This record gives sequence, C-alpha cells and structure tokens, in this order.
Amino acid sequence: MRLFAAVLPPEDVTASLADEVAALRRLPGADGLRWTGRPGWHLTLAFYGEVDDVVVPDLSARLERAAHRTPPFELALRGGGQFGRGRALWAGAEGGLATLRLLADRAESAGRRAGVPMGEHRRYKPHLTLARSRQALDARPYVEALSGFTGPAWTVTDLALVRSNLPDSGVPGEQPRYEAVARSPLGASG
Repeated sequence: MRLFAAVLPPEDVTASLADEVAALRRLPGADGLRWTGRPGWHLTLAFYGEVDDVVVPDLSARLERAAHRTPPFELALRGGGQFGRGRALWAGAEGGLATLRLLADRAESAGRRAGVPMGEHRRYKPHLTLARSRQALDARPYVEALSGFTGPAWTVTDLALVRSNLPDSGVPGEQPRYEAVARSPLGASG
C-alpha cells in the first residue's frame, strides 16, 4: 500500500479554500497547471511510500500512540507559497504550528520504528498542495493572490493514515484517490 500520515481539513475549510482556488484558476496560465482535487486536500505529516501489508498494523499502532501523546490544536489555512521554482503551488497554515510539527516528527518516527525506510529527515514545512507544474513556472501571481487568504480555523482532533491509490487508467489529468485507512484521536488516553 502507498501510505502517508496526514491532517485532513474539515468540509467548511475545504469549501473556503475551493472558493480561493476557483479565483486562482482564472489567472493567466492557470490552465497549464495540474490542479489537485478537493477530495484529496490534506496536510501531509509523513510520507511512507509503498508499505508492505505486514507492516501496516505496527505502523497504525505506532501512529495511534503518537496521536495519543499529542494534544488537539487549532489550525487555519493561510497564505501560500511554492516549491521547486513553481513546480508545486500550495496553501500554508497558521495557528498551532509547533504542535503540527511535533505531530509530523512523531509520525515520521512511527514510520522509522515500524521499519519503513524514511530517507533523510527534512524540516517539516506545513502545506496543502493546490497545483503542480511539469516545468519551472513563475508562481508569483498565484502566491500574491494567496497572500490575503485566511480560511476558517478548526481544531485538529485526529491523525489520519491515508492510502494513495494512483491513477492507472491512463486518462490525462486523472487524480490519485485518497482513502483514510485509520484515524487516531489526538490526546486520547491509551
């Protein structure tokens, strides 16, 4: 299974962001970007890649313990930025970022302890990917348009283990499908 740990924003948050993305998609050149689908919007905490089925129960248990040790926290989507000279456009976050980073570190550690090869540790940068480009792109108009965006705040109450089902139809523009295979409440006793 291709898996990652994530925070999944609630419906009112994605609805607010969808309105902002609709405006971005009207900017010149937007039709050259591959826009992510609203059903798949998430803030990745740790990416595990292909995980053997026999490892999933241990990984799930370790993520549950990591969630239990982390208190619920407030978050809001705010502003945006880009990675890789415009190859990825994203919405940022504000609020309990220290707790979000702690949860990301714990999710990465859970993967390592379960035996998932995690590669090199990188400082966590909270983001929700909105669009990708196959080549370098001047993303400044999009980043500037996002600069005034602040979505509704919500309380993050769980960590999700998400399966990524990559498209296999060969249809251009088909999006991966994401399915939460486990959700672990934050701050629960356990």
